[in-house]
Amino acid sequence: MTAVWVTIAALTVGTAGTKVIGPLLLGHRPPGPRGLAVTALVAPALLAALVLYETFSSGDGLVVDARAAGLGAAVLAILARAPMLAVILIAAAATALVRALT
Repeated sequence: MTAVWVTIAALTVGTAGTKVIGPLLLGHRPPGPRGLAVTALVAPALLAALVLYETFSSGDGLVVDARAAGLGAAVLAILARAPMLAVILIAAAATALVRALT
């Protein structure tokens, strides 16, 4: 077994263990309103951070390229209350257009 597979196995066991420990330790009582509020905010914040990281990063540092144009077009389409399929198509078209022009 290589080091990669050992790492994957360790992460799998650790993730499963973490998911089991939470309900075992806290399963007898419901979470408080503050805990629920924090939990509700974690997913959108994490998603936004991942989108920004993937859009503006490269191996060399901060990069502004066609992906930023696609993200900007998607934000404008969302603000215009376009359907999600339209948002995706607009973002893809804007990215493709900037890549074609540069």
